[in-house]
Amino acid sequence: MSATLPPDSAVHRRDCVPLVVPPVTLEGHDVRLEPLRMEHAPALAALCEDDIFTWFSSVLRTEADVAAFIDSACQAAERGSERPFVIIERRTGAPVGTTRFLEIQRDHRTLEIGYTWLGRRVWRTRINTECKYLLLRHAFESLGVMRVQFKTDQHNARSRVAIERLGARFEGVLRHHKLVRGGVVRDSAYYSVVDTEWPEVKVRLEGLLADSGVRV
Repeated sequence: MSATLPPDSAVHRRDCVPLVVPPVTLEGHDVRLEPLRMEHAPALAALCEDDIFTWFSSVLRTEADVAAFIDSACQAAERGSERPFVIIERRTGAPVGTTRFLEIQRDHRTLEIGYTWLGRRVWRTRINTECKYLLLRHAFESLGVMRVQFKTDQHNARSRVAIERLGARFEGVLRHHKLVRGGVVRDSAYYSVVDTEWPEVKVRLEGLLADSGVRV
């Protein structure tokens, strides 16, 4: 029995141009995303509290932990698989967390936004929303990506609500996806935004930021 191919009208196509993600600084109203460097370790270590990393792959407690985290991110950046950022609060000029592009698929023009953590002081502020807006806008409008994915622990309700609030679509759960925090089995919930959805998601995010008093 032969397989039936979809008609040409149902096949989506994109130009096969390799994805290149160079270092960049992204400036917003309240935040600035700069390339993550080892010099950021002391300020980031001062933010570390165990409950920040409840759902993280590992717990960062000391400056040595943060330095190892940054070193791993910088090595991945050299390989071209990740592009890490430090999140700077523009009002104070202080680092308040980190985020990054990861799972950069050069041939398929896709990537993930993740490894995001923020100091407790800026939880429930507009900083995370503006970070995601800057990253998504850069990914779709400057880099020309086809798909941006997000993933989080299936049981991390706060993170899942935040991702869904952005307008990302739930795709499903990857069961027994990975081992985290010294052997805990994690099931990961996956979400995504694709290029054809970006205009609608952009309007949504700009509305959220405008409601918070941010001009974009």
